[in-house]
Amino acid sequence: MPFDEMTGHNGPPEIRESYQALARWLEEAPPDLLQARSRQAELFFRRMGITFAVYGEAASSERLIPFDVVPRIIGASEWAGLEAGLVQRVGALNAFLKDIYGPQECLKAGIIPPELILTNPCYRPEMQGRRPPGDIWVHIAGVDLVRTNEDGFHVLEDNVRTPSGVSYMLENREMMMRLFPDLFAEYPVRPVETYADMLLDSLRACAPSGAGADPCIVVLTPGQYNSAYYEHSFLADKLGVELCEGADLFVDDGFVFMRTTQGAKRVDVIYRRVDDAWLDPLTFQPESALGVPGLMTAYQAGTVTLANAVGTGVADDKAVYTYMPEIIRFFTGEEPILKNVPTWRCREPEALKEVLGKLDELVVKEVGGSGGYGMLVGPASTKAEIEDFRRKLIADPDDFIAQPTLSLSTAPTLDKGELVSRHVDLRPFVLSSPQGIKAAPGGLTRVALKAGSLVVNSSQGGGTKDTWVLED
Repeated sequence: MPFDEMTGHNGPPEIRESYQALARWLEEAPPDLLQARSRQAELFFRRMGITFAVYGEAASSERLIPFDVVPRIIGASEWAGLEAGLVQRVGALNAFLKDIYGPQECLKAGIIPPELILTNPCYRPEMQGRRPPGDIWVHIAGVDLVRTNEDGFHVLEDNVRTPSGVSYMLENREMMMRLFPDLFAEYPVRPVETYADMLLDSLRACAPSGAGADPCIVVLTPGQYNSAYYEHSFLADKLGVELCEGADLFVDDGFVFMRTTQGAKRVDVIYRRVDDAWLDPLTFQPESALGVPGLMTAYQAGTVTLANAVGTGVADDKAVYTYMPEIIRFFTGEEPILKNVPTWRCREPEALKEVLGKLDELVVKEVGGSGGYGMLVGPASTKAEIEDFRRKLIADPDDFIAQPTLSLSTAPTLDKGELVSRHVDLRPFVLSSPQGIKAAPGGLTRVALKAGSLVVNSSQGGGTKDTWVLED
């Protein structure tokens, strides 16, 4: 039986301390109040145009992410433990990236197989021997966490290329404050509205040394047809900076400039939401119309900061994820605070043999996959789907990892006017700069809206919740 974050699961249901005020409020609320507020939220989100694109669908490609009005609540002491683990993990990821593009001590020490890094499609040899401004590689990280019991948070994966979802974290909070001011009065909830200021301060601190006291920051987007375009425009607006496409920028004499109505303006920091391969057609994909010709020349000269740094995708890789406990120990000298989910590396013959023997019990993922695509959820798959995946796995085992089907925690969720339990995960957002590493209190809670489903991705029918971290 999964751990329920409101009632626990040991013995008779007993409301956990952090949820007691919510339980009282729900008992006293009129029966149709939640449903009415849910309809209001949907109307507000539609009016604001908060949608995401679904690739590969001919019709209805723009969707509204379903929003659940019942908050997910995390106590102060619970969050303190998570925050310490997130800071430790992101610090280790930064040290790991600095090392593999530098002296490669972790490869020499056998902490991780060299071929897993040096032949990785996300490894960028152009960054070998380079140091980004401020020596920061992962400026913004989104770390996916799942919970299995009272104390059992595990890291499901690390997102350190171009992590998305923070706009929904901020919009969800604004919506809840608008719809439930009386419920907020019952709880000392830590604010997330300061995230934009935290991010802006962090990006400024990472500007090149010659940028001056007021560095010029822009958000680089692939454009309006990207699935996360709403978030790109939202963040540019919150940060008070320009939203640019590749054609809005150019490189001259080793510096990046932005075209404006007042003439060219030097750009110091680019919060980029464009993948490495499309950043610079002179260095990477020559057919790219999304990037800026010559951008890598300026970047390698240290005249502009790219957040996140080029080449961070190596640490995003799910096969590299399996070595994170060893990476944390190597670079910090500490035991990992946040544990990995137990994982089989299908590239290893013994692990592959074991995985093939129980495909119907496991979750199998592509090492470079994202968004819930390219994966097998064994217990929820047909025999034909399992056999089809078996063939893929045998043909290219290096491309897959496997994990047990975890009993993800559940949280109260509104479904057709009734409160039900649905599985959830959590994506906190962590910022790094020379000033230190900070986690925004809470993050984006994603919820599997289908009964029994473990897939929380919005592209696969999942929704989101507001995440309340309580003051001590």
